[in-house]
Amino acid sequence: MSSNKAPEPAQARATAGRLAGSLGVALALLLGACATEHTGQGNPNPITPTERYSIQVRPAPEELRLAPHPAGLSPPQAQALGDFVRRWMDADGGAITLKAPQHGGDPASAYRTATSARDFLLAQGVSPRQVRIVGYEAGGDARAPIVVGFMRYRAIGPKCGRTWGDLSADSDNREYDEFGCSMTANFAAQIADPADLLAPRRSAPPDANRRETVMGKYQQGVITSTPKDDQADASFAKVGQ
Repeated sequence: MSSNKAPEPAQARATAGRLAGSLGVALALLLGACATEHTGQGNPNPITPTERYSIQVRPAPEELRLAPHPAGLSPPQAQALGDFVRRWMDADGGAITLKAPQHGGDPASAYRTATSARDFLLAQGVSPRQVRIVGYEAGGDARAPIVVGFMRYRAIGPKCGRTWGDLSADSDNREYDEFGCSMTANFAAQIADPADLLAPRRSAPPDANRRETVMGKYQQGVITSTPKDDQADASFAKVGQ
């Protein structure tokens, strides 16, 4: 006669609970592994599209080559230099360098052309502190030009439309491939001065007269803000009343 006894109901329920708990943990781990598996939609490392797609800012020197003339600048050269100054102003005006050839053709013609170019730049509103004349080795080239140049920058955006995944495959809850690429590329194409992406522009000097007026009103306890413009009222027009 066997001495084994059937488990008590409470013991059986406890054993079944432990088994169910173990199965539940295993199932949760399995589902978690499936949910976090990367399906190729996007890059899991960047947090935002602006971090995935960036704009490359590279130097792009702007240069104008002038042939030496015994009398200085010729009329066509003056016109070309005027267009150069306009491009320089559009690029927020950095330092301009005049490179005169050394050991080239006629040194006197090179000197007159370089100094005439400098005088022309100053007459166009360029500060004397922003123009300098330096020499460069021409290596005996009789046709070595005077090089007028300044440093500007070029914004290079990402190349879009190369990889597209299945937009319906979103099990990893990530953005789809190419998300944010076109926005970054359009921004790179539209920016006026790519140098602004490298460093902020210099602040304009404060208006001393305006500061004195505001401080005077503050000391008198008067409102210092500008008065409200009546034309800036945002109320809706009342039609038909």
